This record gives sequence, C-alpha cells and structure tokens, in this order.
Amino acid sequence: MSIKPQILAAISGAIAAYIADEEAGQAAAAGMMAAMPPGPPLNLWALAGRQEAMQLRLLAQRRSLR
Repeated sequence: MSIKPQILAAISGAIAAYIADEEAGQAAAAGMMAAMPPGPPLNLWALAGRQEAMQLRLLAQRRSLR
C-alpha cells in the first residue's frame, strides 16, 4: 500500500508546523524566565517542616479511614 504524494506532503507539513510551534513556545518560555528576577533563596528547613506536616496529615487521614 503506497501513500499518495498529497497525503505525504500534508503529513510532513503538519509535523513541521507542530515542531515549529513547539520551538516557538519553548523560546517564549525561555524569554519569560530570563526576564523574571530571581526569587528568594530556598529555605530547606521550611520545606522539610512542610513535608513532615503533610506526611503526618496523610498518615492521620489513612488511620481515620480504616
């Protein structure tokens, strides 16, 4: 079974348009990230405390569902 040249051209064009759109989106996202000022430094103690609180809540929920 052979593919008609018109269908092959349409498929190739669609793939090329998709790739171009993805590249344009990535370039725009990179431009936005470069324009944003850097955020505050990451506080690892706060992150660890939040993670522990979330884990405790999850364990409490699992125990209450039994």
